[in-house]
Amino acid sequence: MASRSSTLLVSGLALALAGCGSSDDGAFDVAFIDSDVNLFEDGVRLSAGGQHVRAAIRSGLVALDQDGEVVPALADRWNVTENGRIFVFRLRDGNWPDGEALSADSVRIALNRAIRDLRGTSLGLDLAPVTDVRAMAGRVIEIRLSSAVPNLLQLLAQPELGLHRGEGETGPMVLRLANDSSVLEMKPPEQRGLPLSEDWQDYVRPVQIHALTATEAIEGFEDGGIEVVLGGRIGAMPLVNTGPLSRGTVRLDPAIGLFGVHVRRANGVLETSELREALAMALDRAALLEPFNIGGWQASTRVVTPGLPGDPGLVPERWADRSIDELREAAAARIAEWRAGQEDIEAMPRIAMLIGDEPGNDILFRELAAQWRLIGVELVRAESRAEADLLIVDRIARYAAPRWFLNQFNCGLERGLCDDDVDFLVGQALDEDNVERRTYLLAEAEADLTLSNIYIPFGPPIRWSLVRGNVDGFSGNLWAFHPLSDLAVIPK
Repeated sequence: MASRSSTLLVSGLALALAGCGSSDDGAFDVAFIDSDVNLFEDGVRLSAGGQHVRAAIRSGLVALDQDGEVVPALADRWNVTENGRIFVFRLRDGNWPDGEALSADSVRIALNRAIRDLRGTSLGLDLAPVTDVRAMAGRVIEIRLSSAVPNLLQLLAQPELGLHRGEGETGPMVLRLANDSSVLEMKPPEQRGLPLSEDWQDYVRPVQIHALTATEAIEGFEDGGIEVVLGGRIGAMPLVNTGPLSRGTVRLDPAIGLFGVHVRRANGVLETSELREALAMALDRAALLEPFNIGGWQASTRVVTPGLPGDPGLVPERWADRSIDELREAAAARIAEWRAGQEDIEAMPRIAMLIGDEPGNDILFRELAAQWRLIGVELVRAESRAEADLLIVDRIARYAAPRWFLNQFNCGLERGLCDDDVDFLVGQALDEDNVERRTYLLAEAEADLTLSNIYIPFGPPIRWSLVRGNVDGFSGNLWAFHPLSDLAVIPK
């Protein structure tokens, strides 16, 4: 059953569409390119916009700031012991919104509930090493792990791990309906774990939120009614490039994550790893995004973003010593050999891909179709997920480690083709105490996933925002996450 905040948020954002562009109430207007900014019924499958709103109204033990760094939230300090297997958090002084004390035991119950609710999701897989949450003396809780998780703080800062108890929310902001729109207002400092301040209201502003299409958001920005547009992806990039943005700038996040094609089912010209490899080797990835003129974007054939902290370099880029012409010649020969053995195939084999209809997606689809046609494969658009052979993957990483990337293809998620052997290796890595051995197992898992060719990478995902030049509280970061509470602060 949806929470009260979920229902309020859905109705409020729907009303916000009518009020977009009207900022005479002093609010700071932020638009999400996200027609589905809501909290789903189960409370954990959030859109990108929904994650931002959840982080504003509900706090976890820690949070992310505008630079993407972990900062205190319900816990004001912490330390790590037992070689990274025990995290100890000291809770800040304060109460839950219902007036009950923010005690270690109440936080333990709330955190266990949040972790339990994430079962069956990729975040749930990431949290698998958590074996116990203990309430210690006073306001201290302890999280015990089956193996070291260096990125645990980053995981605990995710919006889906915000904690709640009873009525009210724990975040730095409160969601209100005003003037037929959804407005987030900052709570008093003492409710945010900060010292009392008499003039605190002079340095914060309400944030009015809108869920809009890309066209509506960009027009609202150019007309002056919107201060910040968040959630831009490849699909809307051509809309930004078509006109001058005299009162604002395009800000690209140095995001890491997945951007490529996931094979949904193994049939026809996708039935074997060798055939799927033909599609992968035929792609000129840099040419795919050349029409978008995105400076600094680096194509990659790797599943895991290259150069992550601790990357041992055991998995190289594929086909680095071969030209694209050589690769396409080999790929075309492989497809032709397969066709020769198919009695019922006369025309070019066809595969269907599910992709959005935004202008940028149209360009990407045309580029993919043109390149695969060179090796004798026709790409068409799927009308639904059920009809799709290929799915576009465009996902931001939650933390900078190979396990996040590998978990996205876990067989338990049922997102498309998967490899049980890869899941087994990831599980082995979790149980491994030796850091070098764990690193090797994860590299082996990446190599196996790569060779299965169930995912064809393009490179890192694209995320952009529109931000006026006089706006503070915004900074590009790896997670493309921009806290609304930071945008609400007026610099002194």
